Amino acid sequence: MAEPLVLVTQSGAVRTLALNRPAALNSFTGEMHRQLLAALEAAAADAAVRAVILTGSGRGFCAGQDLNDPEMAPDADGNVDIGRLIDAYYQPLALRVRSMPIPVVAAVNGVAAGAGANLALGCDMVVAARSASFIQAFSKIGLVPDCGGTWLLPRLVGRATALALAFTGDKLMAEDAQRIGLIWQCVDDAALADSAQALAARLAALPVKALAETRRAIDAAMGMDLPEALAIEGRLQRMLGREHDYREGVAAFQNKRAPQFKDR
Repeated sequence: MAEPLVLVTQSGAVRTLALNRPAALNSFTGEMHRQLLAALEAAAADAAVRAVILTGSGRGFCAGQDLNDPEMAPDADGNVDIGRLIDAYYQPLALRVRSMPIPVVAAVNGVAAGAGANLALGCDMVVAARSASFIQAFSKIGLVPDCGGTWLLPRLVGRATALALAFTGDKLMAEDAQRIGLIWQCVDDAALADSAQALAARLAALPVKALAETRRAIDAAMGMDLPEALAIEGRLQRMLGREHDYREGVAAFQNKRAPQFKDR
């Protein structure tokens, strides 16, 4: 039996999904896409999971699309329908990560290139090893950033830097990625696993339904004016104010005890 292309482990309420094609720097094939999407769907549906860590096996996080994957084979005219792969795999993956009902932490352990970089950047928080790097490699093969890259980059670092990263395809080391606000945190390589686990466990102990709605509200507000954003805030507060976690948070604060959140 073939080894899984996504390794699934769990510690407490945190589930870790590790891309598992280390010899190919965890570059994507159609089958790895299918297994990763299934693993994300399973985590979303499991009430015992309150945070997810996405990482890579071996020395890389994800090198993007495997150009040797049979699904990249050209047709009789020598053309490859890359749009089909976007529609079938990358669009569902980017949307699933961004709509998870729980926080998603990327633990970037090595190179994150092309769609692999944008998969990481689409997560809620990114922790990267000091030796890790981010590369928008698309311009080197005549393509545009995908897996949400054109939407994510300008929102994270602004238009000028987004265009520079996309145009040049230059390697950006993790320390510089943190400096320009592309990622949350750069840590020493030996500390990556523990740092990501500690962050995910901290998020898992918070009211994760409110965190997911916070993500949704912030993403939506980026394309709204202030009155529209205020209206969404009002609707979400009305909904969340009726939930267990709000009542629990208030009671814990008033009674000076640790809260026990459970909504999802």
